[in-house]
Amino acid sequence: MSIRSRIDVELKNLARIATAGYFIGLHIRFTSPIFTFQTYDQRWIDHYTENGFVLRDPMTAWGFSRTGWIRWSDPALLDPFGLFKEAAKYGLAYGATVACGPIKSRTIASFARSDRELRDEEVAKIERTVARLHDLSEPPDALTEAQIEALRCIAGGDRFAAAAEKLGISESALKARITTARNRLMARTTAEAIQRAKDNRLI
Repeated sequence: MSIRSRIDVELKNLARIATAGYFIGLHIRFTSPIFTFQTYDQRWIDHYTENGFVLRDPMTAWGFSRTGWIRWSDPALLDPFGLFKEAAKYGLAYGATVACGPIKSRTIASFARSDRELRDEEVAKIERTVARLHDLSEPPDALTEAQIEALRCIAGGDRFAAAAEKLGISESALKARITTARNRLMARTTAEAIQRAKDNRLI
């Protein structure tokens, strides 16, 4: 099973617990996650984005200050802007947040239900799953020289035929290099692979 398929299985398992949706930001670097998955109601996502709630979200601050997990209802969790009350209007009445990984590559994930608090065993399962997702999505330390050359050519504007000629290989060989690079970077498209390679200073 490919890494992407394994991630998809883990996400489906999480969806069964977090019936009101989830947000998962894997490997947050320079304020942006490398991978993002979310299943919250689109109305809440739009409301959250339009109002810039990320700057006032208690879970963002908590997730960058420690690892482990916390329920949104925890009295120790400060919410001066009333974000949780806003979220409840969109069905996110109960929830928990998990954070793991080093601060330079932190994963922060939140999970919600509309009907009841998440049970301890459910949160423990979520925490283990998030840790696996964090490990599965660890960016590669390097690409092969062949993969780097192929991505650089395409990033520079060459079409496949021109890039293949420049590298002295067949077009099918070039496509094979691009495909293996995409798989290594867990990218769905060549453009996404190029961007991830750049973000991780691999090309």
